[in-house]
Amino acid sequence: MSNEPRRPGRHFLQIPGPTPVPERVIAAMARQVLDHRGPEFQRLGKRVLAGVKTLFKTQGHVMIYPSSGTGAWEASLTNTLSPGDRVLMVETGQFAVLWKQMVDRLGLRAEVIQTDWRIGADSQEIEDHLRKDKAKAIKAVCVVHNETSTGCRTRLDDVRRAIDAAKHPALLMTDSISGLAAADLRHDEWGIDVTVAGSQKGLMMPPGLSFTAVSEKAIEASKSATLARSYFSWDDMLAFNDDGFFPYTPATSLLYGLDEAIRLLHEEGLENVFARHERLAEATRRAVRAWGLEVNCRDAKYDSPAVTTVLMPEGHNADTFRKIVLDNLNMSLGTGLNKLAGKAFRIAHLGDTNELTVLGALTGVEIGLELAGVPHKKGGVQAAMSYIADQAKPQVAKAA
Repeated sequence: MSNEPRRPGRHFLQIPGPTPVPERVIAAMARQVLDHRGPEFQRLGKRVLAGVKTLFKTQGHVMIYPSSGTGAWEASLTNTLSPGDRVLMVETGQFAVLWKQMVDRLGLRAEVIQTDWRIGADSQEIEDHLRKDKAKAIKAVCVVHNETSTGCRTRLDDVRRAIDAAKHPALLMTDSISGLAAADLRHDEWGIDVTVAGSQKGLMMPPGLSFTAVSEKAIEASKSATLARSYFSWDDMLAFNDDGFFPYTPATSLLYGLDEAIRLLHEEGLENVFARHERLAEATRRAVRAWGLEVNCRDAKYDSPAVTTVLMPEGHNADTFRKIVLDNLNMSLGTGLNKLAGKAFRIAHLGDTNELTVLGALTGVEIGLELAGVPHKKGGVQAAMSYIADQAKPQVAKAA
């Protein structure tokens, strides 16, 4: 038995993944494991494989791997590219850096557009770079949809228009691990060739599943790609998925949870899900600015609906602040990553969350700023409350 005293109430998990799991999803996973070659599992498999397509807004294939999102990254590259292929990437933050490291390890050649980590991918820079590629040698453009480390979102429809304007045949690949089910994503409409995502963010599930949505163009590219792949082979997965099965033992309990998570998202309505995330994100940013602190994302066009990254004042360590908040208020905030380590903290507002949860989190941040001696103004929580109340008034009036 632990000697730590009990902490009453619930822990506030305000990191941008894993996010809190709804009770209905937890209950759905608390079932006996099925025979993964039997008819009952086949019905489950067909249901989740069809249901997940609705979240990506695609009529094409979405493969589900027992892996983290990193596995889906690897699948996206190894199934479509060959050793030495050139790949255009945009360094929007830590997860773009990690994806680039994988490109290097696989023997591909990355060409990187740098940013200051305070915006999403600039579509004009992508277009300009592709126009210079007269030989059309670049095989793929890889961008992070929602950069979890910086709180900046890339406008994927703009990136598609940029590729088209350059008349370039490169595949468009995106990491939407923290974007899916938090920000609008239209795999087919925006002409995305490969979209990867994970279960532990907007899908409101534990870690353990990754998703790879693919276009027919990407599948065609996989037929001539020569990078080695085995576990992540699309051929094996697609062949089994047609019948609702998987080429190896699937994460059955997580698939139960996925089935319920898809149901929850559609009960709320995807457009309502996106509007809720945008609303809570704006309330958070208003609180940060009312405190006199700086939001890392410097252009509203790129504001993330999933997470807000907050820059600490000079001379104050973000990790010290986060520890004070955890020890005294039982709340976990996201840490700063890579070049933002110790210089920023992150407030998540994605997944199974609502206005009161976010206001509670913001209250904890405001108290924490006071306890840590971080210079700030009072009234951040009040600013968020006022915004949320203003947003609710039309609905209240309509109901009356």
